[in-house]
Amino acid sequence: MDLRRNGCLILLLVLLGHVKGENVVFNVEHKFGGRGGTGLKELKAHDVRRHGRMLAASAADFQLGGNGSPTGAALYFTKISIGTPSKDYHVQVDTGSDLFWVNCAGCNKCPTKSKLGIEMKQYDLQASTSGKSIMCDQDVCTAMFEATSSECKVGKPCEYMVTYGDGSSTGGYFVKDKIYLDQVSGDYKTSSLQGDIAFGCSSKQFGELGTSTNAVDGIIGFGAANMSVISQLAATGTVKKMFAHCLDGANGGGIFAIGQVVEPKVNSTPLIPNRAHYTVYMKDIEVGGEVLNIPTSIFESKTSKGAIIDSGTTLVYLPSKAYNALMNKLMAKQPELKTHHLDGDFDCFMYHGNVDDGFPAVTFQFMGNLSLTAYPHDYLFQVRDNEWCIGWQEGTQGKDGSEIFLLGDLLLSNKLVQYDLEKKTIGWTQYDCSSNIKVKDETSGNVYTVGAHKISSASTRAFTFFLSLISLILCYLLN
Repeated sequence: MDLRRNGCLILLLVLLGHVKGENVVFNVEHKFGGRGGTGLKELKAHDVRRHGRMLAASAADFQLGGNGSPTGAALYFTKISIGTPSKDYHVQVDTGSDLFWVNCAGCNKCPTKSKLGIEMKQYDLQASTSGKSIMCDQDVCTAMFEATSSECKVGKPCEYMVTYGDGSSTGGYFVKDKIYLDQVSGDYKTSSLQGDIAFGCSSKQFGELGTSTNAVDGIIGFGAANMSVISQLAATGTVKKMFAHCLDGANGGGIFAIGQVVEPKVNSTPLIPNRAHYTVYMKDIEVGGEVLNIPTSIFESKTSKGAIIDSGTTLVYLPSKAYNALMNKLMAKQPELKTHHLDGDFDCFMYHGNVDDGFPAVTFQFMGNLSLTAYPHDYLFQVRDNEWCIGWQEGTQGKDGSEIFLLGDLLLSNKLVQYDLEKKTIGWTQYDCSSNIKVKDETSGNVYTVGAHKISSASTRAFTFFLSLISLILCYLLN
């Protein structure tokens, strides 16, 4: 085979091969993919399920897609490769949970179809030469998953069960296999990076998880617990225990990367220690520059002091006293407006003007002189022509029964959010999430540019086929 023909073959293999991926990036797509993609009832039900779950070094690039609009949001998902030979699975990227699990072969009531335009797959331990079962008497089961049981016997699987707020659940057993990530290796370039990860193999599902038409293959948790993907990779020195996301609420897609972000710079606030979720100290709330007159005690309940930051929740949930004070302040700006209820949970109204001109910005203040601002176009969303609904929601409870602050995509979209689990801080800044960021490769010391993504499984396959066809034509002409 001559050099030109050999070069063409290499080019074709590169184009057809799956580029996997010390900085790591993800391709991530939003579950509904845009405004108007879901009904309000389904949106609220999604958040309810999440609350039930929540209250029950290298750099890598996870390519991001979708948007955080209340009328189109529920979760972001990415395509990730597992096993030998590797296979692709679409899983939710979730900063509000720890466990990584996928549907497994033979699963009872696991979904097999999805309206998201993805091919549903089930992980088969027997089909992966690098996959291993985790037994209940192994140290990894007790140390990482705290899954010891009085019924544990030698050779019995390390089992798990997760129950959600709406009564749906998933259960199965833990396995260990290779996971493949996109390591940042240059400006807008990635190379393959692999690590061994223990994760849940779902063998049964009940309720909404098994019947949802907007199904994915599982969930990849980015919480701080030992079982999370980021913690497991950091424990082996594969990555640094820090990551960032920038959710593009205007255009869809955005950025999700593991590693140290050096540009843009962000101001940070300390994470409250010994919390199951990313929780920060909140000081007050401002509406149009005026501090709300609410008792400081609502920021300091028995065990729920502070506010939970969770990109997997769509809306923002406030204790009743804060919610009522906020709504009264907002509606005082438009005293002639008459509100009505939509789907039982949303206050809506008819409005013909520019909402950014007619309503004030809402700013949450945190320790360290850090603030988080939602503009009218962030917290108001249009459901029909001239009909707008308000994204603020009243009340959700912590484990002690007290109301908590839960801040979701309504606030987090269009911000670069950096989680530094080594320094135990979180920070953010307003940012154009359709642009790019710079991350540092700790091994070489180099700084690389990571761009925004908005993946589509169908368009990706078509584009790959197009490039492959072009390469074959060029090869034929050259030869």
